[in-house]
Amino acid sequence: MKKIKYILAALVLGSSLTLTSCSDDYLDTTPTSDVPDVVAYSTADNLMVIINGMHRNMYVRQNDSQGNNGYTSQMIYNDVLGDDVIFPSQGNGWFVSTLRWLDNNNEAAAGVSYPWNFWYGMIRNANNIITYGTEATGSTTTKEKAIGEAYAYRAFSYFQLVQWYANRYQAGVNNDQMGVIIHLDPSTDLIEVPKARATVEEVYAQIWTDLDKAEELLTGKTKTNASHFALDNVLGIKARVALVQQNYQMAAQYAELARKGKSLMSQAQYKEGFNDYTNPEWMWGIKIVGDQSDYFGNFHAYMSRNYNSTQIRQAPKVANIKLYNAFPSSDVRTQLISPTGEHPELNLASSYSKFPYTSEKFITSNRDNNTALGDVPFMRVAEMYLIEAEAKFHLGNEAGSKAVLAELVSSRDSEFTSFTASGSEYLEQIMLNRRLELWGEGFRFFDLKRTNSPLNRRDTGASAAVINNTWEIPVGDKRWTYVIPRSELNANPLAVQNPS
Repeated sequence: MKKIKYILAALVLGSSLTLTSCSDDYLDTTPTSDVPDVVAYSTADNLMVIINGMHRNMYVRQNDSQGNNGYTSQMIYNDVLGDDVIFPSQGNGWFVSTLRWLDNNNEAAAGVSYPWNFWYGMIRNANNIITYGTEATGSTTTKEKAIGEAYAYRAFSYFQLVQWYANRYQAGVNNDQMGVIIHLDPSTDLIEVPKARATVEEVYAQIWTDLDKAEELLTGKTKTNASHFALDNVLGIKARVALVQQNYQMAAQYAELARKGKSLMSQAQYKEGFNDYTNPEWMWGIKIVGDQSDYFGNFHAYMSRNYNSTQIRQAPKVANIKLYNAFPSSDVRTQLISPTGEHPELNLASSYSKFPYTSEKFITSNRDNNTALGDVPFMRVAEMYLIEAEAKFHLGNEAGSKAVLAELVSSRDSEFTSFTASGSEYLEQIMLNRRLELWGEGFRFFDLKRTNSPLNRRDTGASAAVINNTWEIPVGDKRWTYVIPRSELNANPLAVQNPS
């Protein structure tokens, strides 16, 4: 049984590397096609082994590339495409082409193909569990949890894909613009049977179908740990999806349900380095243990302030100066940003470049400069407050919105009293709080896209040389939608390319 578990875990990693086959140079175990379905999906325990492998897939290195570390690297894509995470120098080059918006319309770019291949690999695993797992023997509870999590992963995968590779959803219109390809049948390979792209409306309908099924199967089940899907973070994903679709009634409803009975972290916990998934506010995140560390590929190897790497020493992440200046010094979130870049409490060596407004939000576990270990947050209670506040404002309930947002801001700023702005000025306060609260957690590009807002990096602290003079990207620019990778177009004659 132990050997089977090792094979199953390896299969999950291999299947997200490419849509056509497992990578021979990555895996030295039996390829997926050689493991009989009766073995892989025959027991509830086996199903959970595959789910655990999918969790690990969210951060482990793939394609032999340091910058291809599952969802955690895509979180970095999402922030560097925006205006709040600033590179003070090119460092050793990681994510610079993404920062410069050079990948978006380049069908041969690794930054375009990687998210596509990664999420369709996750979909393949989810499809197998959903289809073949129904006959698994063993604990009914374990089987339902595994299948419920597979539905959640499939929904989340399509949600990521449709945001990257399709034009934004617009409420109140027929969203018949091209979305992504919907694959649900594991009996045919994702690439062997050509399929056309579904509409954006059809993709979101599938997302909701899967989320409803995940909610059904996970209701009443005990959450294993923060790495796993459970009722709370499935409801949280529903809140995210509804917000993107501008369905503010459902966004407010699900955000409130998702955070029910949960607390915000203390200000002291906020300063601990965002590296521990046992933090009471984390609803979903990944635990990275020592023997699974990817060292220079880990999230904290790029986003922390203290890891002893060339990337951190030369190009520590800087916060948008305008964002920093929008908040008082009494706010704990600004206290993680150093106007001088010195960070005396971290005892950084002289080899660390000191740039103004660098952030120490992310610190490696145990504040050890020689290890890149640190858990990664995917969803926190604070986000649910922000979704609820934004949604209630758009529903015309400004008083209710202020009550929710005030609860969050009071936890971050002990001197906060109340919001005095109203209307559009208050909405700006909501969005500023969202930007500061979720800084570095992978939201900014999608937030700009869903709100149909332009990118503006002027007066943020960005360097013209580093961003290659990519100061502004207007609304409607084709680069807001990634092109379909050339590998997909070559293999699938029914796939139609986005305008570039």
